[in-house]
Amino acid sequence: MGLYTEADYENSVIELFRKDLGYEYVYGPDVDRDFYSPLYEEVLVNSLYSLNSDLPEDAIQDALFKLKNFENDELVQKNAVFMDYLQNGIPVRYFINGEERSSICYLVDYRNTNNNSFIVANQWTFIENSNKRADIILFLNGLPIVLVELKSPSREETDVSEAYRQLRNYMQEIPSMFIYNAICVMSDQLTSKAGTITSGEDRFMEWKTKDGSYENTQYAQFDTFFEGMFQKERLLDIIKNFICFSNEGIQTFKILAGYHQYFAVRKAIESTRRATVTDGKGGVFWHTQGSGKSLSMVFYAHLLQEALDSPTIVVLTDRNDLDDQLYGQFSRCKDFLRQMPIQATSRENLKHLLDGRQANGIIFTTMQKFEESHDPLSKRRNIIVMADEAHRGQYGLAEKIKFTKNDQGEEIAKRVVGTARIIRNSLPNATYIGFTGTPISSKDRSTREVFGDYIDIYDMTQAVEDGATRPVYYESRVIKLKLDENTLKLIDAEYDIMAENADPEVIEKSKHQLGQMEAILGNDNTIDSLVCDIIGHYENYRENLLTGKAMIVAYSRPIAMKIYKRILELRPSWKEKVGVVMTSGNNDPEEWHEIIGNKKHKEELAKKFKDNNDPLKIAIVVDMWLTGFDVPSLATMYVYKPMSGHNLMQAIARVNRVFKDKEGGLVVDYIGIASALKQAMNDYTTRDKKNYGDTDVSKVAYPKFLEKLSICKDLFHGYNYSKFTSGTDLERAKTISGAVNFIIAKDKEKEKEAFIKEALMLHQALSLCSSLVDEEMRFEAAFFESVRVLLLRLSNTGTGQKISLPEINARINELLKQSIKSEGVINLFSDIKEEFSLFDPNFLKEVANMKEKNLAVELLKKLIAEQVTVYKRTNVVKSEQFSEIMQKSLNAYLNGMLTNEEVIAEMLKLAEQIATAQKEGAKLGLTADELAFYDALTKPQAIKDFYENEELIAITKELAETLRKNKTIDWQRRESARAKMRMMIKKLLKRHRYPPEGMDDAVQTVMIQCELWTDNTMEV
Repeated sequence: MGLYTEADYENSVIELFRKDLGYEYVYGPDVDRDFYSPLYEEVLVNSLYSLNSDLPEDAIQDALFKLKNFENDELVQKNAVFMDYLQNGIPVRYFINGEERSSICYLVDYRNTNNNSFIVANQWTFIENSNKRADIILFLNGLPIVLVELKSPSREETDVSEAYRQLRNYMQEIPSMFIYNAICVMSDQLTSKAGTITSGEDRFMEWKTKDGSYENTQYAQFDTFFEGMFQKERLLDIIKNFICFSNEGIQTFKILAGYHQYFAVRKAIESTRRATVTDGKGGVFWHTQGSGKSLSMVFYAHLLQEALDSPTIVVLTDRNDLDDQLYGQFSRCKDFLRQMPIQATSRENLKHLLDGRQANGIIFTTMQKFEESHDPLSKRRNIIVMADEAHRGQYGLAEKIKFTKNDQGEEIAKRVVGTARIIRNSLPNATYIGFTGTPISSKDRSTREVFGDYIDIYDMTQAVEDGATRPVYYESRVIKLKLDENTLKLIDAEYDIMAENADPEVIEKSKHQLGQMEAILGNDNTIDSLVCDIIGHYENYRENLLTGKAMIVAYSRPIAMKIYKRILELRPSWKEKVGVVMTSGNNDPEEWHEIIGNKKHKEELAKKFKDNNDPLKIAIVVDMWLTGFDVPSLATMYVYKPMSGHNLMQAIARVNRVFKDKEGGLVVDYIGIASALKQAMNDYTTRDKKNYGDTDVSKVAYPKFLEKLSICKDLFHGYNYSKFTSGTDLERAKTISGAVNFIIAKDKEKEKEAFIKEALMLHQALSLCSSLVDEEMRFEAAFFESVRVLLLRLSNTGTGQKISLPEINARINELLKQSIKSEGVINLFSDIKEEFSLFDPNFLKEVANMKEKNLAVELLKKLIAEQVTVYKRTNVVKSEQFSEIMQKSLNAYLNGMLTNEEVIAEMLKLAEQIATAQKEGAKLGLTADELAFYDALTKPQAIKDFYENEELIAITKELAETLRKNKTIDWQRRESARAKMRMMIKKLLKRHRYPPEGMDDAVQTVMIQCELWTDNTMEV
């Protein structure tokens, strides 16, 4: 057929590794080895001896023993132990002259790349729970550290998602292979992605550059991916410095740096190295929120230890809760950092911690601890200060004079020193590097004076393009709330007040005005309107989206409490659904304490909000949780608080995390932040301003929704689906199945493909702008989504699952609830409730009587094809026979020689033949395997005239038994094993005088069946 197959793609990848990357190539079946060991033992042993020539035999044997014997633990725990061995070596014990010694046995030489063995192998069989043969494995010194699963670029029904499912399946079937795994790769040439053994499919990332320049491409070429990650030196660097484990309570996640993190951290190390011997300005690391900045900080801190000979790292934040969050991330990665980070409790404690060491240490502190005094904390040079969220507000260098009155009423002039100056004075010889998720204002000189220029910029556009974050959209409900003009003017005035370089006296003045704001925004009627609108918007448009998590940002603490109480008055059953997260004060009313709780209570709430299955769905916040708090499924934020600049950008970034098929986050504005949003975008890159300068759903998502709806309607021109809107649940169900039937007509192949794509975009656009869409259009969109889901189930993307009716019913019912609040359960095929079975006479009758004949043909085609596939793996004769019958009928149908009814009749006849065939073996007392050999032996019909049936059954059983006893791994790939097996079968058949004279072809059929059987017991 001339197609570019998976095998061709496999050869291309191998050639790239051999020629461009200089790996040695090995073909799995040619290697004589133990198929029950995932290690390439011969290479491993040689490497251990050559890399550790100073260690005695006992030490090497101890290392080998440890490598092969892990405690009986979960796969992730075993892999964590192995990664520690790989990155840092194996601690070994041995005796010299009766005295016990200890040392480290290294698995890799990270300093001299050429001292290591790099092998690319394909068709490498490994047996554990079953027999599997991975497409490509990369061996580093005999350790299978990378497993690559490929899919054919030219077969439409397979894609990179199927490669992901295959990898997950391997983890079940051959878990020991993954003890030694550093990186998993899936590729179908169009898309190549890397992840780890704990990565969900949405966390596998492309590698889009070979040299660190950001490539504004949506898809990286496969050679960019493989060369970018697997150049020998780079692979060693990634393994040693860019893979870590984050222990999050019960779960442990294995994290592989993305390409943007890898290259930016490398640049940061270089700029820090330069700064330590020049002006101490390490630069600013700007990576948009949500793209893994705190993990980049972990990778940077890890690399600094080696790059700068164990400096002391001071991590600086501007708030206690941020200090806790970042400290938490570093603590979860303490094994990778090889030290436990410490939180300074006071300035005194910070001084003590710095004095008490000459090197090492990761110390967390807040800026406030620096402001307590002007004396130097330490004059050491080998201190690196990592400032999180480096913005001008915290880092003023200017010194001002502030006039105030003393107790006697006399005016005094007080010197006010910028925080950055205080920090500089406290650690005069340190090097400073700033990390930020939002850009530094062009007007802001002081941040540059402290940190220097940008080291690396990873903007919103690139992050969204790479799938590292999702876009954020905006919807205004200010009008719905009917805030008056004066209130909005006051809010604008407050923005001015909050200008980030405000002087303390200006803030004093503003407090008088804030009293008015509180009175207006906290007015009971206003709060009532606000809460009613939020509840309506949430229940109608957001509750059934993803996990239903939402955040309400309140203007102040008292207003947060008012919102909370009003929600519970209107929805008393929401006690577990809504929580308040804010700081508590000594003067708080007593009833607040129970609601706000202590630190432990807040931690508990954080855990619940992060748990997708927990009933806590809505968090009311004021300041806490607006920075550095990640809940990937959070898709909705209701804003009732004026914010501006980076504070605003950070807050709305709470909803930009990647989660399954989330289209984006929605920010619902009740206070008029539109102009502040535009203003805040001014410091972003040109690309960001162009792409995200206007994210108003009414201007972005709504027009897209209307366009996609119109396309879907055009594709269904000629089909009347009005009953979907006006009919009963049953009529609605019939309208859906009728629509599927309409679009899968044989002359509508192109329309069907177009519809599946367009309907998905329609569904995603609706998830963002549903509150702007009238009910009639929402009904229509729900109809198209139901049809799309059913079509996908029918076309079944190669996973081999049968359609389960309860699943379809539940899914469509859920869609309807989301879009039209209908509670009726939809049965697409009236009374059938269990899974479709090809051999259920009631089901077959039901299909034959369906009015939707196209749908009936598709269902039968799909189910029979599945059944034939099952036969193909076991019974060569039957599968040929059934495939032929099916193909003939379908060809006749496609060529217009058979009507729908006739092809259905043919298919039903075939279904009966398959059902009968299944019972044949049982009648003869043969298993399914044995029946396959019996069919092969008796394929030429005339054979039955030469032998008694008992004799044929005896040959069958002996043949099956012989094969079971003598199966050899990879026999079909090794000529000697294949020849031996053929000889054995021929001898056996000869003994039984099979076949009769002149029927030599019969042996060929038996041989093919034997090969097929062996192939499938050695199943990949």
